[in-house]
Amino acid sequence: MPHDVSLIATIAAAFGLAMVFGLLATQLRMPPLVGYLFAGILIGPFTPGFVADVGLAGQLAEIGVMLLMFGVGLHFSLNDLMAVRRIAVTGAVVQIAVATLLGLAVAVLWGWSLGGALVFGLCLSVASTVVLLRALEAKGLLKSINGQIAVGWLVVEDLVMVLVLVLLPALAGVLGAAGGVASPGDIWETVGLTLAKVSAFVVLMLVVGRRVLPRALWWVARSGSQELFTLSVVAVAVGVAFGAAKLFDVSFALGAFFAGMMMRESEFGHRAADESLPLRDAFAVLFFVSVGMLFDPMVIVQQPVKLLAVVAIIVVGKTLAAVALVLLLRYPLNTALTVGASLAQIGEFSFILAGMGVALQLMPVEGQSLVLAGALISIALNSALFVAIEPAQRWMRERSAWARRMEQRDDPLAELPMSTDAQALRNQVVLVGYGRVGRRIAQTLREQRIPYVVAEQNREVVDALRKEGIPAVTGDAQTPEVLIQAHVAQAALLVIAIPDTVHVRRMVEIARTLNPALQVVLRTHNEEEAQLLRQENMGTVFMGEQELARGMAGHIIAQLQGTATSHR
Repeated sequence: MPHDVSLIATIAAAFGLAMVFGLLATQLRMPPLVGYLFAGILIGPFTPGFVADVGLAGQLAEIGVMLLMFGVGLHFSLNDLMAVRRIAVTGAVVQIAVATLLGLAVAVLWGWSLGGALVFGLCLSVASTVVLLRALEAKGLLKSINGQIAVGWLVVEDLVMVLVLVLLPALAGVLGAAGGVASPGDIWETVGLTLAKVSAFVVLMLVVGRRVLPRALWWVARSGSQELFTLSVVAVAVGVAFGAAKLFDVSFALGAFFAGMMMRESEFGHRAADESLPLRDAFAVLFFVSVGMLFDPMVIVQQPVKLLAVVAIIVVGKTLAAVALVLLLRYPLNTALTVGASLAQIGEFSFILAGMGVALQLMPVEGQSLVLAGALISIALNSALFVAIEPAQRWMRERSAWARRMEQRDDPLAELPMSTDAQALRNQVVLVGYGRVGRRIAQTLREQRIPYVVAEQNREVVDALRKEGIPAVTGDAQTPEVLIQAHVAQAALLVIAIPDTVHVRRMVEIARTLNPALQVVLRTHNEEEAQLLRQENMGTVFMGEQELARGMAGHIIAQLQGTATSHR
């Protein structure tokens, strides 16, 4: 060929094989990403035949991570992040510590140095945001409280790993690397500089980015050009991510995430998410293919026991630690299982950290191979864990009194306080969910002086409501205990303000068992689902698009009638 076409060859081979093996995986009732990983193994340097450019594939995958995190930011507001800050910060820090200690312990048993063992443990402690988001989107959990907690947890993990990646070279000497900087003064200087850079980036995005990015999107939208709008969305995502990495030493993924969060303030946020969706999907495929390319299948043959230990730490150790932490923070069993499954894998930060550990001569090359193998296996197993959540929870509820207690324990926020006026809670409204829709409904009920009780899974939200004097209970409204505590037996109306059509039937069935005369109002985003709910007599169903169209049509008619009257 007259010129280098390695980029085209890499993209063609990656997409072509990913399509074939992704389709094959779905036929075998496996998630498509297993096929993408297998495609990467086939075109990687450790298998015979065509070998794609690993460096190029890695960079293309990095773009995918940026676009995916940008999309998450477009759907995940700062308020959502702050709403789960207690469980996210506490859980992420403790879980990282537990997983790191487990990895360190087994590496020391294998005879590795303390520094290498520490890096190895850190590699196993942080989950892949890309894998998590794909799993949450596939299950429709991204906007749920469980999804918000899991994403918030991983954002905190990413922040911790950014700090680790910057501090590791400075601490290499202390940890036993040849030529590392061991001066205490240099270490403290590096720590201070890192914290200052990350803080400066966050402040810049919150103060400047929150004002500039939405206005920039509005300015481009005024041009009326579809391609310019799409280009601006991609340019902001990649540009902010790259600038954050170069100027503030923040990861590409975190930079893109904050860019998306700030652009969400624009009224074109939803359009930006839709425009970037095809690119996000395409480059996410390249991410999984690039992971497969780094995997050496011989590690399975040469180190089966060590690999088994690594997979056990990632899939079992991290999951159990996360589940225990969530339960200790008094969240329900369903939240604990969802967060546990979310963290039962490792990904992009693990690869970067493992590469740095080898480059600093802290961790042996064998450790990098084990990390990659563990990532591949845990990613392949992750979708199966998500599928198993619902049957596992149902099985535990039916057979274990402990599991039932975990759903509704001796929690002060799971019961209405003694000071609640019982007489006021007659013919009241039971409002399930206090998100954007629930909050507006509650405001209207307050203005009309209609009594209501909020049932919400987020404990921080319930705590805040009680401080305002609003009756609220925490827990999953598909369990009888929560609805009983909300006094649904004396209620006039049950309003389900969450878009969870999967469990809405169980909520309605339990509520009507406790109160046969209860009227039900619920919401959905799907027209077919709305028809089914109406046919099953679940209640009065409101669909977002339908109500928006009805409101706009009413306004149009009123305007036209007003215009006609003025011309008479």
